Amino acid sequence: MDKHHTCVFTHEELMSMEQSLRVNVINSILGFKSVALIGSINDKKESNLAIFSSIVHLGASPPLIGLVVRPDCVDRHTLTNIMETASFTINHINENIMQQAHQTSARYPKEISEFDATQLTEEYKGNCKAPFVKESHIQMAVSFREKHELSINACQFVIGEIQAIYFPKECFCVDGFIDIEKAQSITCSGLDRYHRTQHLARLSYAKVDKNLSSQKLEYKYST
Repeated sequence: MDKHHTCVFTHEELMSMEQSLRVNVINSILGFKSVALIGSINDKKESNLAIFSSIVHLGASPPLIGLVVRPDCVDRHTLTNIMETASFTINHINENIMQQAHQTSARYPKEISEFDATQLTEEYKGNCKAPFVKESHIQMAVSFREKHELSINACQFVIGEIQAIYFPKECFCVDGFIDIEKAQSITCSGLDRYHRTQHLARLSYAKVDKNLSSQKLEYKYST
């Protein structure tokens, strides 16, 4: 990569860009992101499934996640369902369901479930009201806790608390680490590019007076 041929966009140039071009620039430059399917259902038992790449870790005690929902200038079925039932699921995407997952970003009317439209399978288990994606290898049941409107752009920041996690036992390490790569979870960049992952290293806890070392994954269950 030739560093002498650097492209520069100033804030003024970004804001003067055609919107779709600016959206692609900003979404891709922020790097690789987690991507998952959010399953939800309303009080009428109408299910919804939507792909999200704005899920963030907020803390482990209690286990909290954050979810950014764009402004409700159009119907946001996921947000509406979450507010009605206080429940949703997070489902990792793998290569086998990548195209179906991407298709859920289409604007289906409320009465059409993306599960049906994409031929993904609804799965209900535990005490979770919302549907899981049966074809997903890693699934989480989440309860709604808080919603905050961001005054700067009218996005909604939804906070949920993880109630249950389902994952392949062969991905579980003795120290609690879950190997999502082994579970075949994929990642994304921008709004429409999907990636496999290849780990480089798991490094030791950083300390001022100690050199870093690579840590080998030790699985709790034999495969």
